Amino acid sequence: MRLFFFCVAAFTQPKVVDPGGPMKAPSDAVVLFDGKSAEAWTHPDGRAAEWTVEDGVLVCKSGSGDLQSREKFGSAQIHLEFATPDMPTVKGQAKGNSGVFLQGRYEVQVLDSFENPTYRAGSAGSVYGQHDPLVNVSRKPGEWQSYDFVFHAPVCAADGKVERPATLTLLHNGVVIQDHARIVKPTPGDDGTSVCTPGPLRLQDHFHPDVKDTRLLFRNIWVRGL
Repeated sequence: MRLFFFCVAAFTQPKVVDPGGPMKAPSDAVVLFDGKSAEAWTHPDGRAAEWTVEDGVLVCKSGSGDLQSREKFGSAQIHLEFATPDMPTVKGQAKGNSGVFLQGRYEVQVLDSFENPTYRAGSAGSVYGQHDPLVNVSRKPGEWQSYDFVFHAPVCAADGKVERPATLTLLHNGVVIQDHARIVKPTPGDDGTSVCTPGPLRLQDHFHPDVKDTRLLFRNIWVRGL
């Protein structure tokens, strides 16, 4: 009998998933933006997305507000690509600033960090205010870059107490810059909901007094639940 169960287990195979490729999501992914429309997104107040789709790219409309996915997620693998605008007359936090909020609570900074020094916990790929990126692998403004997240949501007890905080591993342009970082609390600008519940992916429309328009570009955004 023991041999029988061993044989059954030995021949049980993992689910087959088409891994996709450049500009193609894995077959089991939830595609949030494929270059065609912003229908998977809303503003936090429920308005339809005012960001535009131009030549297959999602373009931030400064002043319209953040975008968030209609669907909510817990632990997930997340992929997105972005390009920061060329802003030669500004520097620091004013230059190509945006962010990706995991579950609407934990901001990973988007910034033009190519030859643009700023405080470490606010540079590209930082968990804002909590974890510096291990290295700076930012490309020049206008060039496409990628973030690949492996995010594990907090584990909570029945009473809502966090028993194990969220963790994040992040690859920026294919290089590990966050290695199982423990995120002990939401970052500034979180949506205020319980960390024990699923939340949306949110893209930040960042305001800075030195900048009237930050034309951030996004493409190829997908999520796989873990």
